[in-house]
Amino acid sequence: MWWNRRKQAETAPPVTPEPDAPPVQTAPVSPHRTAYIMIGLAGAVVASFGIAAISEIFVWTFFALVLTICVYPLRSWLERHGVKRGVATVAVILAVVLLLGAFAFAFFFSFAQFLALLPQYTDELQTWASNAGAWLSSLGLGQQQIDEITTWFDPGKVLDVIGSVVGSAAGFVTAAVILLTMLMLMAMDSSPVRTLVRELYPRRPLLATAAFAYTFGVRRYMVVTTFLGIAQGVINWIALVLLGVPGAALWGVLAFLCSFIPNVGYFIAIIPPIVFGALVGGWPLVVAVIVVYGIINAVVQSLVQPRVVGNAVALSQSITFFSVLFWAVVLGPMGAILAIPLTLLVRMLLVDSNPNMAWTRAALGDFDEAKKVMEAEDAAAKAERKLRRHPEGNGAIAADVADTGAPSTDAAAG
Repeated sequence: MWWNRRKQAETAPPVTPEPDAPPVQTAPVSPHRTAYIMIGLAGAVVASFGIAAISEIFVWTFFALVLTICVYPLRSWLERHGVKRGVATVAVILAVVLLLGAFAFAFFFSFAQFLALLPQYTDELQTWASNAGAWLSSLGLGQQQIDEITTWFDPGKVLDVIGSVVGSAAGFVTAAVILLTMLMLMAMDSSPVRTLVRELYPRRPLLATAAFAYTFGVRRYMVVTTFLGIAQGVINWIALVLLGVPGAALWGVLAFLCSFIPNVGYFIAIIPPIVFGALVGGWPLVVAVIVVYGIINAVVQSLVQPRVVGNAVALSQSITFFSVLFWAVVLGPMGAILAIPLTLLVRMLLVDSNPNMAWTRAALGDFDEAKKVMEAEDAAAKAERKLRRHPEGNGAIAADVADTGAPSTDAAAG
């Protein structure tokens, strides 16, 4: 009867609502999506070959742009304090030229020291090459492969390579002319930049915001890396002097240069001190150099630099390493040094200024939202483990699980 049905309805357990289904993509997918991807990849290949073809012009022009971005706050500070724009432009140019002059002086001084140092260890290098050849022969390598490897321990071979690089004086003159000319022109053209961005914002707010974020990120990365690289080079120089490694000043300058090459620079900077340390002190000095460089690199590049730079770069380690390799192939050694600013420029043009590509930022290295979710999941998992170990405190621990804002893994599985 009807009263029995009513009683059964009152005693029946409540019906648990079905969980919401994950959202389904409703935007139509283009039938030519694969073709668009292939066209994009082909365009990237053509652009890469085109940049490589004009690398001698492109790299120094872009380097001038990076330097102009880095010194732009000096112009803003001078103009805010009533200095005329022409005077501010001259001050910016002089500041950049002085910085480049100081670096060039340190580089050529260290280079002259290396040219004087290398002939002093000719016999030691040849002995080391012979021992290395005998060891490689014991491993079963052929004589041709052994000769190719041990040739690089020949001081004459090293001097020939260095001479071929330094001998191209015309290339250095061309680079210096392009760099200084572009610095002067960009310094003059940077005067109305703030007004142009202000006028652009109402029409293209995302592009203006992306351009501002790019200049901020590049400036912060380059300035912080420069100061930390100087500190790293000075500390390495002092440590190598105390250890008695020859050419300590040169290896300090090399450590400063390699600090601009993420992930790879450390291994490049440590090779010459290891070689000369082995020549004068054997394996104990080699181990000491590795330990000192490892500690300094870990403190500066793994602890200090990420905290200071923060999220200004927002590139994953894999993309950072690939960008160093890619730009080094396209533009040479300067491409490896400018890999981060170049990659940030590509991201700004393709992702940051395009609202339809915002979802790719997390895949490229912007992990802020993902880190929050992971922290909530870790806190929930920790509270769940406490709940299993101490079942008598179910009430308080369950409250901890609820406070984390993330469901437990068992609950999700159920």
